[in-house]
Amino acid sequence: MRFHLDSDQIAIQDTVFGALQAALPREALMAFLDDDTDFEPASWTALMELGLAGLMLDEEAGGSGLGLLEAAISVEALGRGAAPGPLIGQILTALALSKTGNAAAREAMLPGVARGERVASFAFGGDWLPESWTVEIRDGKAEGEVRFVPSAGSAGALLVGLKGGALALVHPGDGMEVTPIASTDRTRPASSVVFKGAKAEILFEAGDPMVQRIFDAALILVAADALGGMQHCTDLSVEYAQERQQFGQQIARFQALKHQLATMALNAEPSRGLLWYAAYAWDSELPDASRAAAIAKAHICDRFTQVARDAIAAHGGIGYTWEYGLNVWFRRSVFDRAILGSPSVHRARAADMGGW
Repeated sequence: MRFHLDSDQIAIQDTVFGALQAALPREALMAFLDDDTDFEPASWTALMELGLAGLMLDEEAGGSGLGLLEAAISVEALGRGAAPGPLIGQILTALALSKTGNAAAREAMLPGVARGERVASFAFGGDWLPESWTVEIRDGKAEGEVRFVPSAGSAGALLVGLKGGALALVHPGDGMEVTPIASTDRTRPASSVVFKGAKAEILFEAGDPMVQRIFDAALILVAADALGGMQHCTDLSVEYAQERQQFGQQIARFQALKHQLATMALNAEPSRGLLWYAAYAWDSELPDASRAAAIAKAHICDRFTQVARDAIAAHGGIGYTWEYGLNVWFRRSVFDRAILGSPSVHRARAADMGGW
């Protein structure tokens, strides 16, 4: 097994990050965060033009025919740049539509989702895990509530977890109430969603192995976002330490700060191997794929929060200011840590799957 990216994969990651930076430089990102909106069109258009939503689709379906590993390293680049919007939900919804046996839903919805013309997010209720999902479908209509849905206000399609562990596509409309809620992460605003008869189509019945695979893919993509954020916090802290002068020298020469920066790097680098293996296991459908996804989500998202805190401390007072922007990545770390289940939840799952 290779534990490094090949030249094509590196090019994909660099292209995604470059497109995001060109469409949404730091000043534009901070301006977006000051606006009362949950959707940033410039970066969305740039990323969709790259075919990001269709990375995992077959070429016959208009995709790139790549795997979850390529999707994960792309999302890692988005985490580095704090990309706004439901990009993970877009990738997951396109994947679900491409794999469903519901031909009518696939033919009607997949092209628009794959091109990014129809924004999509996910709504997994209960305690996030498939066995705790609560929404029900009666006569083709969704009923129930999901209390935390990223970017629900801008979504034209929702991938919804159903009671019993099924997956459906719900069409937002008159039968759905969306109420914005307070969220730490302003790049990915969240809402509470109440379904009151919204049109819904079953994509996968309860017990279909694809339900667990899509949930595992979601865990891996959130972990990828966290790894990108962790790397950004580390890089920014090293750069600052090399520029900032105290007592006539770079603060990077101070041993205490050297240790702190080294610890940040040591948190980030092993996480990369966890992410790559989890994505590789998913692509290869290995027996331990679900366990690898749980471990990656638990460890990487946990470490992201710690590294983001350490980055703020390494910067001193300026690190705490809104204008400097480090708080954006700290807030994303809190979001990534909580969504789809906390580190303790997924460590317990990994232990159970390992027979401990």
